[in-house]
Amino acid sequence: MIVTAAAPATDAAAALLCRLVENGVRHVVLSPGSRSQSLALVAAELERRGRIRLHVRIDERVAGFTALGIGRESGMPAAVVCTSGTAVANLLPAALEAHHAGVPLLLLTADRPPELRGVGANQTTRQPGLFSAATRFEADLPVPEELDPTGDGPQSELMRSVADAALAACLGEGLRAPGPVHLNLPYREPLAGALPNWLDMPAAELVATTDDDPDAAPVDDEVAEEMSGALYQGGGGIGESDLPTAVDDDPHVLERGPRTVVIAGSGAGPDAETLAHLGGWPLIAEIVSGARFGRWLIHGYRGLLADADLGGRIERAVVLGHPTLSREVAAVLSRPDVEVIAVRGPGEPLNLNGATLAVDAVSVAVGETDRAWLGAWMTASRAASIDLSPPAPDADGLSSAVPGERLEAIATELATIRAALDRETLVDAVWRATWPHDRLLFGSSRLVRVADTVLGGKKVPVHANRGLAGIDGTVATAIGIAAASQDAGAPGVTRVLLGDLALLHDVGALLLPGGEAEPRVQVIVGNDGGGTIFDRLEVAGVADAAAMDRVLYTPHGVGLEHLARAYGWEYRRVQTRSELDQALTAAVSGRQLIEVALAR
Repeated sequence: MIVTAAAPATDAAAALLCRLVENGVRHVVLSPGSRSQSLALVAAELERRGRIRLHVRIDERVAGFTALGIGRESGMPAAVVCTSGTAVANLLPAALEAHHAGVPLLLLTADRPPELRGVGANQTTRQPGLFSAATRFEADLPVPEELDPTGDGPQSELMRSVADAALAACLGEGLRAPGPVHLNLPYREPLAGALPNWLDMPAAELVATTDDDPDAAPVDDEVAEEMSGALYQGGGGIGESDLPTAVDDDPHVLERGPRTVVIAGSGAGPDAETLAHLGGWPLIAEIVSGARFGRWLIHGYRGLLADADLGGRIERAVVLGHPTLSREVAAVLSRPDVEVIAVRGPGEPLNLNGATLAVDAVSVAVGETDRAWLGAWMTASRAASIDLSPPAPDADGLSSAVPGERLEAIATELATIRAALDRETLVDAVWRATWPHDRLLFGSSRLVRVADTVLGGKKVPVHANRGLAGIDGTVATAIGIAAASQDAGAPGVTRVLLGDLALLHDVGALLLPGGEAEPRVQVIVGNDGGGTIFDRLEVAGVADAAAMDRVLYTPHGVGLEHLARAYGWEYRRVQTRSELDQALTAAVSGRQLIEVALAR
């Protein structure tokens, strides 16, 4: 079969992207740039043919977190494409979050050729190794001409093998956890050419053509040897000593006896509730855990953990996920008298007390539930639970023939309807409006801690960037979650609950190109005019008020309505619980920004 010639850069880009798509990658997030134009044009063609969903973002940091959201929701990495220089550095925040949270993320960074590094060439820095502390795998590939000097051959098996290795590492195959992978792709000019005609070939036919075509340029033996050796580098984020090559087939048996609690942090999922149910143990589930439901869920856990008669008597804590939201949990997990057993998850290993036992799986020994221990927790939990639902109307009073009784009932009902929102009623309204077909993302702000304190149990899909718990990329992550969860016409709304500073920190994520599918997203912003999360930190008791405002609260006067309109978002400002309930339960067809004014 005759194969039409393509520029080496285009041929190599097509070889890499087509293999990734063949292996299941369905989303590409791209930021425009000259050096990456071959990758961009191939991606555009793959989108035209319906083989991928392409998301174009002008800001690389936004692109990185959009891909992070896709990986969080789908479990498959999105490929992020960018040009050389500072563009690459802007992907670092998303790569770090992906590393610490165990989210698959595939970074494809275009680069200048090796001879232009370190000689003052424009838009050139040393990109290889930039993500080494976080990656599961990284490779600085040869320029395409070294793989195909004549430029007249189809994609090489070498590029296909790079794609295979990268995706496997991204998904955590043979490693402890999924995470980010970095492929650095240097290109010489010409940076783009005609697309190769083998894009339409079935994979088997393509391999046969590559192997059998006598005119196809061979891969130089020295290049092949170099590629299989020094150029393939495991990232430095997780050392080999931390990565068991296989999961232990025998789960760790949790014997009956020790006074035990199950602690569910971010990413724990329903397994934590199942374990608590099987063991008959109290379930301490953070709001971002995906495990805040079930019979043994503990309400008001912060105060109960600090109680000497309950938290003080804990002898064993079994941890799933990554707990980050309360100092009380951290204090328990740091105690030398508490046996801590951490079930390995996708994120960074947990070991706050220096003696934590890490296991791949657990099982519960046959035996009787410690009913006295469980009962004490459940009694305290019932006393600590908070009901934030609006009071039901006084039906008897409203229908009373006695004018005074009827007027009193009407006044009470109007006062309820007109009551201003506070943080507690805000988080409660969002929680109640969200159902299993929806997605809820909590930003790293004061509101997530309020939600963790007051909200009850409900089995809904919850996300949060708690790997490093930064405010970076919250809106972009939500857009990525929406793109993945609403793929193929799936129902539901993605809601993100965050503070005003978290929104402003990621304001560039509000910009979406017109040619892409409109996500159903509600960004609910609790706007208190600054970073009031610092009110609860020690600094609030020692810092001068003017200094607090200047360098911590960072008050602003941004008109969120004008911001939303400028970026093409529907805007609503709500002041009461009834207004918010109406906004959250109305049909959503696109992007909405809902502003809730809160007191400082």
